Order: sequence, then structure tokens, then C-alpha cells
Amino acid sequence: MELKKLPYDLTVCKVASLTDANLGGDLFFLAKTDEEISLVCLTDAAPANTIAREDGWRAFRIQGELDFSLIGILSGISGVLAAQGIGIFAVSTFNTDYILVKAERFEEAAGALARAGYGII
Repeated sequence: MELKKLPYDLTVCKVASLTDANLGGDLFFLAKTDEEISLVCLTDAAPANTIAREDGWRAFRIQGELDFSLIGILSGISGVLAAQGIGIFAVSTFNTDYILVKAERFEEAAGALARAGYGII
């Protein structure tokens, strides 16, 4: 399985509304529940109206389209990183999964995943 290093600096934040959210750009994840609105976006595009935010994330994308019947993909990746004490923030799309890691541990995470047999591109 191949993981692509994405070249973006990312922010995970909580907002009161989407009024100031920049829906353009190369990467944007939105989650809304009855309790919160959360965004993952390019740090440069983070809205001004954040309630809380955490900057300093980078991401890997699992390459290709993943079939919904596949089991244990995130578990395998998160297990490798957990063994190194590296926390993740995972988001999924219809096609694939994205694994966010704090920027200061990103290259360490890439190395651990490569040693575990993942292709890193």
C-alpha cells in the first residue's frame, strides 16, 4: 500500500459558523454534528472565527480508491504510529483515507511506516 506525503501545512479547528470558511483550495474537510462544526483546512485558509484551533499538522493520503469492504487499513497504519508514540487525526472521503500527524513528527512517521512495509511517495 502506498501513502503519499501531501505538501500542505494543515489546521484542525472548531468554528461557530462557516461564514468565514474558504471552501477553495486543495484540501478541506468539514464535519458538522449537533454539537460542533469542525474543519481541517490549509493553515493559510483557516477562518478567523475559530472557537479553537490546532495548527501544525501534515498529512498522508492512502493512494488509490479504497473499496468499502477493505478492513483494517486505518488500524494497521495507526498501530504502526502508536507503537512509536505518534498520535494521528484521521479523516476519510468516499475514495480514501487521510492520516494527519503533527508536523514535527511527520518525517519520523514516514520512516516508521516505510519500515513497516508501506510505500511512501
